[in-house]
Amino acid sequence: MSFFNSMNVSATGLTAQRLRMDIISQNIANVNTTKTKDGGPYKRKVLLFEEQSSTDFNSMLNNSINNYTASGVKVSKIIEDTAPLKSVYDPSHPEADKDGYVLMPNVNTVEEMVNMISANRSYEANVTAMNAAKSMAMKSLEIGK
Repeated sequence: MSFFNSMNVSATGLTAQRLRMDIISQNIANVNTTKTKDGGPYKRKVLLFEEQSSTDFNSMLNNSINNYTASGVKVSKIIEDTAPLKSVYDPSHPEADKDGYVLMPNVNTVEEMVNMISANRSYEANVTAMNAAKSMAMKSLEIGK
């Protein structure tokens, strides 16, 4: 793996985790949104990650593990969580049905905060890897003096 390839892998990780934190923030911000432009309550959004692939599957099979080069990560999709919406009894709410129940978003604030901590730690790990690669490159330049 070359120096620039390791920096690229870390950079793609930073970008993916930043987007993950943005989506988590959006979920937390909409924890009480009962009506969206589509008419229903907000639905939690989740990211799907996949490897950035510069080669097709057949060539990956034909290469040995020693010839493999990592190419980073990318967000393949942003999907809506299929978990059921919460029904809360609040007859005074303007969106309440005839029985007094309101459909609330399927966002769990505690779960989102745990995911935010995980995304933050992943982001920090990518920064550390990038700094280590940069430090090794600087040391190798010092050897040449």
